Amino acid sequence: MPPKPALRESPIAGPSAWHRAELGGADYRIALSAQCLDEIRRIADEIDALTLPTIVRRPDEFEMTACRAAMAQVRLVLDSGVRFAIVDRLPLEAIGAEAASAVYWLLASLVARPVAQSLDGRLIYDVLDTGRAALPGSGVRPDQTNIELKFHTDNSYNATPPDYVVLLCLRTAKSGGHSRVASFHTLHNALLARRPDALPRLYEPFWFDRQREFRDGETPVFSAPVFSVGNELRARFSAHQIRGGYALKGEPLDPEGAAAMAAMLDLFEDESLSADFDLEPGQMQFVDNRVLGHSRTAFEDHPEPNRRRHLVRLWLRDRGSPAYPG
Repeated sequence: MPPKPALRESPIAGPSAWHRAELGGADYRIALSAQCLDEIRRIADEIDALTLPTIVRRPDEFEMTACRAAMAQVRLVLDSGVRFAIVDRLPLEAIGAEAASAVYWLLASLVARPVAQSLDGRLIYDVLDTGRAALPGSGVRPDQTNIELKFHTDNSYNATPPDYVVLLCLRTAKSGGHSRVASFHTLHNALLARRPDALPRLYEPFWFDRQREFRDGETPVFSAPVFSVGNELRARFSAHQIRGGYALKGEPLDPEGAAAMAAMLDLFEDESLSADFDLEPGQMQFVDNRVLGHSRTAFEDHPEPNRRRHLVRLWLRDRGSPAYPG
């Protein structure tokens, strides 16, 4: 039999293991200074004057001194703070959605390198309700629907998930679409205190649905544990993808795995362990994807296509290849 994986048996301390009551706006809110906004307007003018695909643009092409300082602050929060940041905000009305998306690409590139979000190399991903259903093996990601997204890790079904996930809000829904974040470090501490019996199974592999992001001849499922210990505790979790993985395997989730999943989901319902907010147009959300889980409530969209909820997502990772497998 293979050796049992190493478990962390002591609580995690520090700013990454936060509770809602301990958070202050200064821990995660970063305002763009007047100087940074001036730089953004000048960059938007250059982008409008010199047409190029957004993905070929680099921050070094522009004067971005104040914006670099703001993004350095974001990176600091992501690496050694509460692990998420809300950046407020791009001047959408002044520069328009297209230029704002290009500026967003540049700002995020100052934090880390954008990487592909699918096998076809897509670097910029529009989070929109397509009207399709996210069924096991369908390849339809839940973020392409208007359903509730439970707490999860983006790309949990890939060997090399992104280190950071970034969202730019262009338009909000008619109602719903409320965002939440929670720390897996805090959650692990809560499991140690409340459900230590559930922890060992979470360090052992689960099957994940790979969302059809695999080459011909490869398996449609991916195997990995929820928790792993390295320089720090890291997590990958998605109840939706795990359920899909077992459906594709044609086998039930084992009783210990089901109990461990239920313990995780129960803790995510504890509002003292999470923070919530509504992203507004022009705001950007940065999340450490392996330490924080993020979620959103179901939403109802406006009937007019040009008013429907629209977020733009980037995945960032400095290690490995920028291609999807990493």
